[in-house]
Amino acid sequence: MTKSLFWATFVTVFLAELGDKTQLAAMTATARSGSILTVFLAASAALVCATAIGVLVGGALFRVIPEAMVKYVAGSAFIAVGIWVLVKG
Repeated sequence: MTKSLFWATFVTVFLAELGDKTQLAAMTATARSGSILTVFLAASAALVCATAIGVLVGGALFRVIPEAMVKYVAGSAFIAVGIWVLVKG
């Protein structure tokens, strides 16, 4: 394991997750239920599963599709979802 890759990934994901809908959902679930440990474990498991899917799909995609194409498609999808949210909301 590369320490620099580990910490770069940790910091990137940590900063990306701060204040997002997942964190707000976890805060809401905790406030409603008062079950801190249950919500923590469930949210952590969900994040691990979602990350595992991203790593597996990313690893498979980069074997058959050039990195630049994956970045272009991912960026375009991100922008499309943002526009959809703005139009729908």
